[in-house]
Amino acid sequence: MTTLPDLLEPIPGDRIAIVLPEDGTKVSYQSLREQVQDVANIFAAMGIGRGDRVAMALTNGLPAIVCFLGAAVAGTAAPLNPGYREDEFRFYLDDTKAKLLVLPEDGAEAARAAAGDAVPVLTVRVEDGRVRLETGVQPRAAAAPGPDDVALVLHTSGSTGRPKRVPLKHANLAASVANIIDTYGLTSDDVSLCVMPLFHVHGLMASLMATLASGGTVVVPSKFNPMSFWRIVREHGVTWYSAVPTMHQLLLARVRADEGVDSGKLRFIRSCSASLAPETMQSMETAFGVPVLEAYGMTEASHQMASNPLPPGDRLPGSVGPGTGVRIGIMDDEGNLLAPGAHGEVVIQGANVIAGYESNPEANASSFTNGWFRTGDQGFLDANGYLTLVARIKELINRGGEKISPREIDEVLMAHPAVAEAVAFGVPHRMWGEEVAVAVVLRDDANASEADLLAYCKNRLADFKTPKKIHIVKSIPRTATGKLQRRVVAATYGGGPT
Repeated sequence: MTTLPDLLEPIPGDRIAIVLPEDGTKVSYQSLREQVQDVANIFAAMGIGRGDRVAMALTNGLPAIVCFLGAAVAGTAAPLNPGYREDEFRFYLDDTKAKLLVLPEDGAEAARAAAGDAVPVLTVRVEDGRVRLETGVQPRAAAAPGPDDVALVLHTSGSTGRPKRVPLKHANLAASVANIIDTYGLTSDDVSLCVMPLFHVHGLMASLMATLASGGTVVVPSKFNPMSFWRIVREHGVTWYSAVPTMHQLLLARVRADEGVDSGKLRFIRSCSASLAPETMQSMETAFGVPVLEAYGMTEASHQMASNPLPPGDRLPGSVGPGTGVRIGIMDDEGNLLAPGAHGEVVIQGANVIAGYESNPEANASSFTNGWFRTGDQGFLDANGYLTLVARIKELINRGGEKISPREIDEVLMAHPAVAEAVAFGVPHRMWGEEVAVAVVLRDDANASEADLLAYCKNRLADFKTPKKIHIVKSIPRTATGKLQRRVVAATYGGGPT
């Protein structure tokens, strides 16, 4: 099974594929397959063929799922963040060379304005549990895709410059889905709660496609809401969910650890797309009563690369676990693979990994070495193959030649009882080149001064690692998917040379 529609084909049609908790809509696998093909046929009638991009700016729900799969069948899906501004939509529509844009009936003014006369807009709605596209065309049978056809095009976050286009083939996505299913032993008895946005590879592959390919049920609220989260978990028999640490922390903030929560049938929690502090992991396991599995993913690998295993396998706090159907190595600047314990750049190989960025020879030349994809992350492997990430290479703080991992400083401050979040970053310094600073968010009921936190760090970190400035702030800047970008934090709070 090497294409997305192939993954859905064997599942009995009467099984429930999707539940929309706000209105109780339930969609069977048979209905889902029919709706996907119907939408693909409409796209084909609109002139979409192999490689043609269908952009969509949709919140989580049935239209986002059906249009993503329908676009991947007829051509290539290009989901966009509905929260983009007009200039951002204009950039992504132009960069992907989108031939259609799918939007909801209401709102989406910025996307409509960006499309203008250049990109035709189709309006989507749901009627009696089925997705309807407003067109005046007669549907035409869309040809089935092959494993080497590009199913999905996404962009990197652009943390190191202009966003790069990532073309993900059906075969890449199918391999990633198989790896996720195998890692967590997903079956038709599983029910996932999809709280990650469906314009991001995390939500699309882990929460959605891995569940559907295993014959399970995906519960899809329109947005993440900590207030209703545990009620939905219990009412729908949710067995697992995957989210970024920000979401986990929001859930923790509403629970007293000594009381915990009724987690119903939940059997594990997955954390990915940003580093999870060991203290947060421990607090979650205490409060929620299930194992927390930190994983490692990126768009260029169709999401998952490594994960801590389910019990009785060993979960190592601070580690993202061993490779999951993916070869992982540690490489030096000269392209040599390093022994366990040595620090270097994390490199990967696997059927889920892209062959190259789209129309970007410069990025491809720097990102691939001897058949390995260079992730841009620094880390090390232990003797058992467990990977620990140290930092993004471009985020390491260089203080007078001493390379400092900002994550190490994050974790020291996160252990302070008053600290809810901590993000370390480098700021310019006339003598040392860079010096360490941190942005900290305090817990709601906590009080701590900058002097208190600096003294705490001095007792736990070497002098050259100890922050020279701690900013106590209300919130930390994040991307739309909850990912921290230290360069944005540094630009916000870093200031000039000291």
